[in-house]
Amino acid sequence: MIRSATYRLIKQSTASRRCLASQKPLLRFCTKASSTPPPSGNSFVHHQPPPPQEAPTPPEVEDDGTAHKKRSNRTKTEGGYEEEQTRVLRAALEHVTRLGWSESAMIFGARDVGISPAIVGSFPRREAALVEFFMDDCLQKFIDRIDSKEELKHLMLSDRLAMLIRIRLELQIPYITKWPQALSIQAQPMNLPTSLKQRAVLVDEIWHAAGEEGSDTDWYVKRTVLGGIYSTTELYMLTDNSPEFHDTWNFLEHRIKDAFDLQKTVKEVGYLAEAVGTSMGKSVQGFMKKLFQG
Repeated sequence: MIRSATYRLIKQSTASRRCLASQKPLLRFCTKASSTPPPSGNSFVHHQPPPPQEAPTPPEVEDDGTAHKKRSNRTKTEGGYEEEQTRVLRAALEHVTRLGWSESAMIFGARDVGISPAIVGSFPRREAALVEFFMDDCLQKFIDRIDSKEELKHLMLSDRLAMLIRIRLELQIPYITKWPQALSIQAQPMNLPTSLKQRAVLVDEIWHAAGEEGSDTDWYVKRTVLGGIYSTTELYMLTDNSPEFHDTWNFLEHRIKDAFDLQKTVKEVGYLAEAVGTSMGKSVQGFMKKLFQG
């Protein structure tokens, strides 16, 4: 009995030592993995992990101001780019009489103002952009001139209209030899809507300067008639070789007097449709012949 009990005690002691021996590698592993050594006397104390660090500020918050600045700079850049395009177009007008309404004139214009000729490629409709810029520029010059002409107030309506149309057409005289090309460019399908809109705005400005503020049905008839007169006079200029376009201004006065005759109003309205078609690529000589025969 004593020997059996002693045997069991020895066996339990041996098992305990084996258990401790098997735990030593794990203890050494935990000791190495821990950033701080375990306190003496207790190898199995659980160490608290370090407190979590604050999350960094999201990039969206940090970059919000930067993104706003980038958008602001991009807007300024785009605005500056449009100004450069305007400078190029204005300078290109100086070369139209020699090179026509062409990309070459725009390239020379870019060089004149110290801008790379590569900017010409940014215009989706190069020649049309040049013609349309000229039309808008003439409209502004026309408005500036009529604002300073006090004598218009003392003229009859027919004389006021004749003077207003003459003032506008005189702005085209420096480019008269190249104007048929401009009309051809305006006639292209992709350019025609803008061309008709610019002419409609011009006619409306002429009537406004003449003192006509009507808004009834007659308002449309008057503008249609005046548009026809303007177009036929513009075409007449292309074949006029008289000094200072004397014959053109006589032609203009006669057309306006005819327009005030109610019996010829319908005929003048027909002139507009045919004048637009003619100025957009048909024979000027053939139209002028038909016009005089009427």
